[in-house]
Amino acid sequence: MNSIQLKPLAATLLAVFTLSSIGIALYAPASRAADARKTDTAKPALTVTTALPQASRLPIKLAANGNLAAWQEASVGSEANGLRLTEVRVNVGDTVKAGQVLAVFSADSVNADLAQARAALQEAEANAAEAAANAARARTLQTTGALSAQQISQYQTAEQTANARIASARAAVASQQLRLKNTQVLAPDSGVISARGATVGAVVGAGTELFRMIRQGRLEWRAEVTAADLRQLRTGTSAVVKAANGAEATGKVRMVAPTVDPQTRYALVYVDLPASATSAANAPFKAGMFASGQFELGASDAITVPQQAIVVRDGFSYVFRLNADQHVSQLKVKAGRRLADRIEVLDGIGADTRVVVNGAGFLNDGDLVHHVAAAASAPAAAAVVGKTQTQPPAQAKAAAPTAPAAR
Repeated sequence: MNSIQLKPLAATLLAVFTLSSIGIALYAPASRAADARKTDTAKPALTVTTALPQASRLPIKLAANGNLAAWQEASVGSEANGLRLTEVRVNVGDTVKAGQVLAVFSADSVNADLAQARAALQEAEANAAEAAANAARARTLQTTGALSAQQISQYQTAEQTANARIASARAAVASQQLRLKNTQVLAPDSGVISARGATVGAVVGAGTELFRMIRQGRLEWRAEVTAADLRQLRTGTSAVVKAANGAEATGKVRMVAPTVDPQTRYALVYVDLPASATSAANAPFKAGMFASGQFELGASDAITVPQQAIVVRDGFSYVFRLNADQHVSQLKVKAGRRLADRIEVLDGIGADTRVVVNGAGFLNDGDLVHHVAAAASAPAAAAVVGKTQTQPPAQAKAAAPTAPAAR
């Protein structure tokens, strides 16, 4: 009885299994056909433009950093000792000329000493006149025997001594006149006052520094250059110097230091800056400023690509090469110098490698792209923009392209 009841159930299961097998057999070819159609109708990831590398002539420049400093500094000190400073006529930043009076000391005591020295000179001259007269009379009596030889010698010695005292008195007068002259502190050269230590009323000693000045207002850029790069620099090489405030000036190498710092392995290169950038009151370059610059070393041939063609990822530079099957290949390159909107490629591609320009930043290795001419891409983009602006918001949103997903 039980075996008779199980037969309908087994028949039902057998029918279900048979129908499932027939369905699977029919679906597999249809699925394969659909996959084939999808492959045949694969859409490009992006519309791009391409360009061939160009041979260009790029300038060779050597970058360096350094400080601005005075070409030469002059220390203006006091030659007067123990005198009171009564007047200071210049301040920091003033432009002075050679021989200009910078400060004045009190001359009262010096004038008194000068008057005393002149009086001593007059006394010495009077004594010398008397001694000369006595010596002359003694010489006239020498043949008569009225005076002994010893007395005649004494008169002659007194005459010589009086003349020596005149010379000494004249030297004392000259010394006091020099002290009087030193009561005025004069500029030793033309330039700009960079520091001032003079204070009215101070009594300073000889040799005390009163002012410091930049001779002729000239500044120089002291660039730090590695020992390996020194052989590229020569006297007269042009350099474009840029200060921290953005000002630029073109100078020339005056001298390359004969030694290299043993600690840093850098050498100093002295670049003279033009007077127009340093000597004026509102000059953009000031001593002590930090400045960067580039030495112009000539030009050389190079292969360049548009800046948009270089894609930087993970710290490396890449370009995308367009293959014959309209797929792109990602190539690692070594970027070099930059000129306007073009970048030098040192390694990684040849002169006949066609690289993607517009759209390179959105591509991945192996993407299928649609290549259009560069001249036609701009009108096409403008037409798309115009069409989008005339569409209703809903349609514009629906028409917006979707960026390909990053792989």
